[in-house]
Amino acid sequence: MKINFYDAAIEREKIIYVVIAAFYNHQILLVQHKNRSTWEIPGGHREKHETAFEAAKRELYEETGAITFVIKRICGYSVTRDKKESFGILYRADIQTLGDIPDFEIGETRLFDALPENLTYPNIQPFLLKRVLDYSA
Repeated sequence: MKINFYDAAIEREKIIYVVIAAFYNHQILLVQHKNRSTWEIPGGHREKHETAFEAAKRELYEETGAITFVIKRICGYSVTRDKKESFGILYRADIQTLGDIPDFEIGETRLFDALPENLTYPNIQPFLLKRVLDYSA
């Protein structure tokens, strides 16, 4: 598996995913899917009618219950697995107000000081978070 980061724009139709490193009270907010016991950075698929930014705002709300927040594009990225490259956009969100988690796919959210060991995507998420933290430093 290989991860690449892109500062330049990625063609809209190539963008499949959005990932949002979400922070609340200076801690990272991770989510746990109802069908998994692992933790992950909020994110999901971009719908065909959405821009990546619209998808990021929607996913952030759906997965964390974030009501008020500041969201910023960090960069584009791609993950290559089995010679297939998938593209996404990485964001940072600083949440001011959290509401209830909508009753979709997320069962729980939790605040962490650092990424835990039991991640859903341990070969991807640490690199994405590092990119966000390096960018924000």
